[in-house]
Amino acid sequence: MTERRDPMSPDGQVNPIDTDYKVGQDNIIVNVGPLGLDIHSRVFAISGLAVVAFVILTLAFQNHVEPLFSGLRGWLTTHLDWFFISAGNVFVLVCLGLAVSPLGKVRLGGTEAKPDYSYLGWFSMLFAAGMGIGLMFFGVSEPLSHFGSAFGGTVVEDGVRTDWAPLGAAAGDAEAATRLAMAATIYHWALHPWAIYAILALGLALFSFNKGLPLTVRSVFYPLLGERVWGWPGHVIDILAVFATLFGLATSLGFGAAQASAGLNYLFDVPLGNTTQVVLVIAITAIALVSVVAGLDAGVKRLSEINMVLAVVLLLFVVAVGPTLAILTGFFSNLGAYLQNLPALANPIGRDDANFSQGWTAFYWAWWISWSPFVGMFIARVSRGRTVREFIVSVLIVPSLACVMWMTVFGETAISQLVRDGYEAAAGAALPLQLFTMLDALPLASITSFVAIVLVVVFFVTSSDSGSLVIDVISAGGKVDAPMPQRVFWCTFEGLVAVALILGGGLVALQAMAVSTGLPFTIVLLMSAVAVIKGLASEPRTG
Repeated sequence: MTERRDPMSPDGQVNPIDTDYKVGQDNIIVNVGPLGLDIHSRVFAISGLAVVAFVILTLAFQNHVEPLFSGLRGWLTTHLDWFFISAGNVFVLVCLGLAVSPLGKVRLGGTEAKPDYSYLGWFSMLFAAGMGIGLMFFGVSEPLSHFGSAFGGTVVEDGVRTDWAPLGAAAGDAEAATRLAMAATIYHWALHPWAIYAILALGLALFSFNKGLPLTVRSVFYPLLGERVWGWPGHVIDILAVFATLFGLATSLGFGAAQASAGLNYLFDVPLGNTTQVVLVIAITAIALVSVVAGLDAGVKRLSEINMVLAVVLLLFVVAVGPTLAILTGFFSNLGAYLQNLPALANPIGRDDANFSQGWTAFYWAWWISWSPFVGMFIARVSRGRTVREFIVSVLIVPSLACVMWMTVFGETAISQLVRDGYEAAAGAALPLQLFTMLDALPLASITSFVAIVLVVVFFVTSSDSGSLVIDVISAGGKVDAPMPQRVFWCTFEGLVAVALILGGGLVALQAMAVSTGLPFTIVLLMSAVAVIKGLASEPRTG
């Protein structure tokens, strides 16, 4: 063990990895006038060319690829749902095990490291990472969908269940159907997705802050691969991370475009359809590009802060004018229902509710996994100075509770409108429109709906800008100060991938690519869990 005092290095005792590898040693540096490139020769070339080829082929054959995407998504979720569900369980168990084990005393950044942010600031950023286009899109639609299918009961045709209800449904029982719907929704938005993020975030933080390796996914695998991480095994890991992040982001951007266009149609009669969604993707990607080119990090930060304030204001408004008592009591009832139903919801085998476990859960887990490099790197960069125990508890519990609150406020309101008020517009609307039809039954509907559109758009911009930065760091071999044109490239192609998928099959195509890129990265994450445990075992502990 060594003790290093360089302010740029860990503080206190660490057990760094001794390697001759230098960040950027495999990079190609090209300068053309004022513009320059500093790219990893293999990771950038392979991932960049593959993405360009994907966009060109999908746009060229957009009338023929929808059945391909639909079949791909169906095959993966039908045959590998057990794998995704099992992997999600593994990540939760590993995180909980680390939190209660002696390894929880390891401090990220060294035994004397101090947190870079206060608890309030840190929790705010964790909360911000958990809020996004997904919560805006599914906050109303998912609880309503699960409630409707659960209340309708099970449907069996030729000996096979064809309904979409979670578990055994709750036919004709509105209260039981509400609790089951909220439990299923919370299952998809609480511990499991945050455990997925936490595993990779912890690995990135440990091997960067304590072990002195580049801030890139391959570094996590040094305990398993040794010096081979700087060769082709590492190249493959980083390429998979680029693909997973890019298509995970494109899926979210596609959902955001669908919801924003639905809201604009609802408020201003803007025509629905692919054309509107494509125009939205192009326009918002252009805004993100302005941010990237101008280096408006402070501007993006301010936008994010404004967005968080708007999100909280919208949430508090719905609590105040909606079914307040049902929301407040529902928060605790829903948590109880979640814990009660968690073993059955997390069961990977012998399920009767195949449509739910395959169409909802398997897709979600693949989507979360594809987002893990993006969110994981963000969490890692703001968590220096925390012990592993602090890290695990906070990354799992705080954002999970925030998501439970959001889903309870919007989900309970929509279900209450349907059950108690007989308001059927939200339940009967298309998924992207359900948030706006729910708000329409509340006061100041035009204002709140416009705020919701603004929230979606700004989440869109900040996700695209931040995502391009993460992908650029990975494809630049861990360099965090690579030239701007590279971020422009990735930001542009995030938008183009979303456009290609919208034209090539809409939401089905977006989901198909999230699942297909999430599959190989699930294997990467399972291996990374082993590497993180090995890496932590060699570190000195505090206290």
